[in-house]
Amino acid sequence: MSDMWNDRLRLIRFRRKHERTKFREELRIIPRWLVRTCIIVWLIAIAIACSVNYYNVQHNGDYFPAPGLANHPLLASLALAGMITAGTFVLSCLLFMFGYVYKDAQRRGMNPALWTLLVFILSPAYGFIGLIIYLLVREPLPYTCPQCNATVSARFNFCPTCKYNLHLACAHCQREVADTDKFCPYCAAALTPTKSQNAPTAGDSLG
Repeated sequence: MSDMWNDRLRLIRFRRKHERTKFREELRIIPRWLVRTCIIVWLIAIAIACSVNYYNVQHNGDYFPAPGLANHPLLASLALAGMITAGTFVLSCLLFMFGYVYKDAQRRGMNPALWTLLVFILSPAYGFIGLIIYLLVREPLPYTCPQCNATVSARFNFCPTCKYNLHLACAHCQREVADTDKFCPYCAAALTPTKSQNAPTAGDSLG
């Protein structure tokens, strides 16, 4: 249990260190077809509501919302359009959240259907708690190996293409350091990784 917790903390630190995405960039992964669908549904709802109100005005019927705006059909239609817009906005935010979780889990190598279902189940009763849980436990994004530029997972210790050591550690204190560090930020020991340290040979692995 302790090893799992430490591994999770390491992945969280890795994600905070390497992922510098902005909110606008994150929104771009929401499926475009979902955005277009929400806009089309909003336009159709506005058109139907205004058409019904216009028909009722022409035939001396009741229109919505009548209380307070009985003599102002134009204002009533604008109020109705505002209510529809607010409702569509809330519904769209929920759909965008599900779309974001699905696409983000997919690009991180997680189970997109399972995580989207979990967020969907928690949303009605607990609001955005499902999204918060997902953001806390999601896997880091795959990144490129510093040596061969191959795509590797944050869980890999060595690159499967060139055997580059993806998690360099200080030889003195054994704490993880960045591959660009010249001195350990924890104990100030000089870091002089060699090629043999970064890529162990077959004899070492058998050894």
